[in-house]
Amino acid sequence: MTALQQADDTIERITADTSPHYEPYGWHHWPEHPWFAYQFRRGLGETQEGGGAVSECFQVAARIVPGDLESWHAEWSAVADRNWRRGLAADGAGHVRTAMNCFLRAADYYRQAEFFLDPDDPRRLPTFEKMEAASHRFLAGLNPPGEVVEIPYEPGKPICAYFARAPFPGDRLPVLICMGGLDSIKDEMWFMQAHGCLQRGISVLMIDGPGQGGTLRRYGLTARPDTEVPIGACIDWLTSRDDVDPARIAVCGSSMGGYYAARAGCHEHRLAAAISHGAIYDVHEMWGQKGEDFGLAMHIKWVMGAASMAEAHGIMKAFTLEGHLDHMRCPFLIVHGGHDVLTVSQAGRAHDYAKARGVDVTLRIVAPEETGAEHCQHDNPTIGQELIADWLADRFGIDQRALLLTGWNPLV
Repeated sequence: MTALQQADDTIERITADTSPHYEPYGWHHWPEHPWFAYQFRRGLGETQEGGGAVSECFQVAARIVPGDLESWHAEWSAVADRNWRRGLAADGAGHVRTAMNCFLRAADYYRQAEFFLDPDDPRRLPTFEKMEAASHRFLAGLNPPGEVVEIPYEPGKPICAYFARAPFPGDRLPVLICMGGLDSIKDEMWFMQAHGCLQRGISVLMIDGPGQGGTLRRYGLTARPDTEVPIGACIDWLTSRDDVDPARIAVCGSSMGGYYAARAGCHEHRLAAAISHGAIYDVHEMWGQKGEDFGLAMHIKWVMGAASMAEAHGIMKAFTLEGHLDHMRCPFLIVHGGHDVLTVSQAGRAHDYAKARGVDVTLRIVAPEETGAEHCQHDNPTIGQELIADWLADRFGIDQRALLLTGWNPLV
């Protein structure tokens, strides 16, 4: 059986072995509570990109009551608060690197604490803003410092974003616009896309587009299928800067962002490349039969601006690459886990359709033996970043060995 023949939609399958164990898609901590196990796998993987400590994650897991949402929120909040306090103390003592480490861990732990809260839960936005506060403190320590920005979009409703310039010399550097998907947000992009690009001389703009992060939570902007519009606004903002190469701007989207990035690449021809970090060819084909009991139902309804899954099914019909990939002119990369618990076949469909239309498309399936076979390489996000950033650096003509000779030592 090839990678693309693996079964789709295995996220809610309860394995025969109900003890904590290793699966082809990574560590499976609570097999009888697969959504908890999936989110824990995501957080555990991000420790290797600075988003936590392995021991702290397992400490939290040992204290969580499996399947209990309140327990999940309380235990992740506790370890996030601890890192936040430690970061403040370290910063006050002038221990800048320790402070940055603590703030980065706190940001990802707050993201975990917020994840399962209902959209109208009074704790949701405050927890999200704690995450942002930790991210802001981390970004301020980068060299050069990262920027908290608002991209002009709709009147009074900007796109929330972070800009980080690659720590290498050059007047105008290439940039990757980094975005998540249904539930991933700008702050998580450090662990999934941004870190690897900065190491390779590519600046990053991490965004919350419509239906994502602060742009959804603060301004109520829900997802839209024509993502070339918000990405176009981001390109307008980037090209107004004097440190961006307008000929080398790319976009990458993770998970449902795999659709967003590909759709933008089809119609926003200022993009030099598009990357689907987890491909989605047709959202309705993937989720159009899901009911209110689906583990992502809350997120789907919130992001789509729907009162019910039935209403969401109608909205998501427009989220398809059918008829749009015909218009893509830029190089297109698909990086997809061979045991993605949401879908594997969608990657093959996107690749085959694009290739048949003459698109310069590359498909990279990550196999279980190399790890990273989970959705968006959540079990090993570093390999996902390496595949994305190396491909993009090659497309942008970046000589990575030459970067090392510049005398700059990137603090990333």
